[in-house]
Amino acid sequence: MRKLVRILDGNIFALSDDNGDMDFSPTNPSGFFAFDTRFLSTWRLRLDGERLHPLAVHDPSYYKIRFFLVPGHPTHYVDAKVSVIRDRWISDSAFIEHLTVLNHTNGPVDYVLRIDADSDFAPVYNVVWPHGSTLRGYREVSGDGLRLGYRREKFHRVTDVSSSEPAEFDERGLTFRIRVDPQGRWTTTLRVQGLVLRPDGADIRERLRHPRGKVGAELRQDLSEWVAEAPQLYCDWKSLCTTYQRGLMDLAGLRFSPLALPHETMLAAGLPWSATIIGRDNLLTCYQTLPFVPRMAATTLRLLAIDQGTVLDDFRDEEPGKILNEFRYGEMAAFEHRPQSPYYGGADVTPLFVVLLDEYERWTGDAALVRNLEDAARAALHWIDEYGDLRGDGYLWYQPRNDESGAQNHCWKDSPEAICYRDGRLPGLPRATCELQGYAYDAKRRGARLAREFWGDPAYAERLERQAEQLKQRFNRDFWIDGGEYFALALGPDGDQVDALASNMGHLLWSGIVDPSRAAAVADHLLGPRLFSGWGVRTLATGQASYNPLGYHVGTVWPFDNSLIACGLRHYGFVKEAGIIAESVVEASQHFAGRMPEAFAGYDRELTRFPVPYPAANSPQASATGATFLLLRALLGLEPYGDHLVVHPEIPPRFGRIELLNIPGRWGRKDAIGNARTYGPPAPR
Repeated sequence: MRKLVRILDGNIFALSDDNGDMDFSPTNPSGFFAFDTRFLSTWRLRLDGERLHPLAVHDPSYYKIRFFLVPGHPTHYVDAKVSVIRDRWISDSAFIEHLTVLNHTNGPVDYVLRIDADSDFAPVYNVVWPHGSTLRGYREVSGDGLRLGYRREKFHRVTDVSSSEPAEFDERGLTFRIRVDPQGRWTTTLRVQGLVLRPDGADIRERLRHPRGKVGAELRQDLSEWVAEAPQLYCDWKSLCTTYQRGLMDLAGLRFSPLALPHETMLAAGLPWSATIIGRDNLLTCYQTLPFVPRMAATTLRLLAIDQGTVLDDFRDEEPGKILNEFRYGEMAAFEHRPQSPYYGGADVTPLFVVLLDEYERWTGDAALVRNLEDAARAALHWIDEYGDLRGDGYLWYQPRNDESGAQNHCWKDSPEAICYRDGRLPGLPRATCELQGYAYDAKRRGARLAREFWGDPAYAERLERQAEQLKQRFNRDFWIDGGEYFALALGPDGDQVDALASNMGHLLWSGIVDPSRAAAVADHLLGPRLFSGWGVRTLATGQASYNPLGYHVGTVWPFDNSLIACGLRHYGFVKEAGIIAESVVEASQHFAGRMPEAFAGYDRELTRFPVPYPAANSPQASATGATFLLLRALLGLEPYGDHLVVHPEIPPRFGRIELLNIPGRWGRKDAIGNARTYGPPAPR
């Protein structure tokens, strides 16, 4: 994954080798993707039968890239007599490639330029976890183009390939026979369009009046406006500025228009494997970025309310009031090989919906949306008690209804081995992870505010507040491990403590469910040597039997996870500890060209001296990108109070001075400025 270069526009993207080629194999994730389908899996360029090799690759923006290529191997570069510039971009929902052949000799030269093109029309999940995928479908050749197609009952996907210059099209690609003048050039523009066809042959996006994608000039203008509308950041530590600017670009690239709300934008969760709606990631990223780019939060809340669960559906893990966690358009979803359109397998998504709704109003003052979504929010809160409380003990549990093709873990650590005992055993089902209780607690408190101030229901508000307080007391009693002075990762089916030491308890500080008398012990663990790698807090502590520094949820470091932890530490007054996490994660991002990676290895900093990439991480990934923005909020102490923005900076020395200008909110636009301070040793605990 790290070797692939990429361009994207929301949920439409292209992955290739560093020479621009896409080479089909069952295990190669390169290709042109849209709507959870790989529309192009082979796109291979040859000049006079030779493959091309890169001299340089330039990617000035998320949606375009340029390759400088020569034929042959590196030993030929010193006297290359011909070169090729391969400009590539996403435009109007299509994959565009502009080829320029440059003749560096003093005489005319004839060349044969060949492009092999084909597709396996694989759903994204088949690309992630190969199942013997093969090239398939039909091919139609005309004088001015090649159509690759795949049809299965009503499921119909088509890739159209065309050229601005005459070409010889065949079933496997196209050929140009060209003559280039002395010191001259030849150009053509190739267009690859992926179509999602209905049975009547119409593209589904046209039938739904979905707007066509932006073209080059519009994309440039849109990106300029996006950056101009966001707050401006100035910081003495330039690494923070680099990460902030990269984060704005990555968020811009992840935007797309969902079919249900075609004239609004929200975020794809991550490239390449999560380039779709992932409820958990969408809600968390909107929370992280509210002080910076608040517009997408309203779209996300409305969209998730549209698809809120209404019935009991075991296959999709749907229940009345539950908020969806995933929506896909590919073949596996269409034929129900996997429950993805929609899929409700996330117990955390529903309380997070209420959390974001309240936080959105606090920042924007948009009371109309709170009133419009009252029924959805009430249904979500009811789901927590009715369907989430499987054992009737007041906790939020999960047990998959679909135990064949659904996810086993319905929390953010959703890999099968993520929820474990200290000795490596896996608990049975149902499970009640600790952070779920924090989310439920926070949702009830926030729901009470909405009920009292906007829904005109003080009795309901009092009931929610009473439930929240009872949950907090019960939680601090049942989840606390006295011998270790930390909160259990989960409760098992018998109510026993799943005693692994994990990062999840940092989310408890963010939600506010931790009794203040226990917050210091939690902070000590989070910044202690077993959990803190030097680059951030690990998902699972060293010394646990399942710990693996390269394990997806059992030892890696996740920036989004760390941003919530830092925010929670700041909430409980541990400003120095919050600053240490912010500094470490921002510094780690510099080893990834300023981009916050989805995850990286949990090796001790002293061992590796640099953060080791996690090989299959999404990049960019929405909630990882959002980490930069939430860390900034924590450093500057940004909090909305009524129509005012309160700024209470606590800046570590390395950051120096931070200025965040034109912060949007119900107050209009405000500035936040903070200067570094020197922290003494931690107070005795």
